[in-house]
Formats: sequence, structure tokens, C-alpha cells
Amino acid sequence: MAKSHYQFKKRQKELAKKQKKEEKRQRKQENKSVESVAPDESVETGGADEEIVPATEDPGL
Repeated sequence: MAKSHYQFKKRQKELAKKQKKEEKRQRKQENKSVESVAPDESVETGGADEEIVPATEDPGL
């Protein structure tokens, strides 16, 4: 009878699990960095628009 490659299969399964976990961690880290950058940009853009709008309305009145 042939020997089962239980240890090999187990190790391959562990490696696949570890790789999947690492990819998930990287995706979460990328999402956090995107979320932290996006609100900052929108706040800066909103602040710039508010400053420009009153300046254009005053000369028109």
C-alpha cells in the first residue's frame, strides 16, 4: 500500500491559509489608507470652495 502524504497536504493547506490571511490583512490596510486620505481631500476641497463662493458673490452685489 502507498503511504499517504498527510504531512505534505497539511503543510500545503497551512501555507494557503497563511497566504490568504496575509492578503486579507493587506487589503484591510489599503482600505484604511484610502479612507483616511479621501476625507482629508474632500475637506480641503470643500474649504476651498467656501472661500471662493463668498468672494464672487460680494462684487456682484
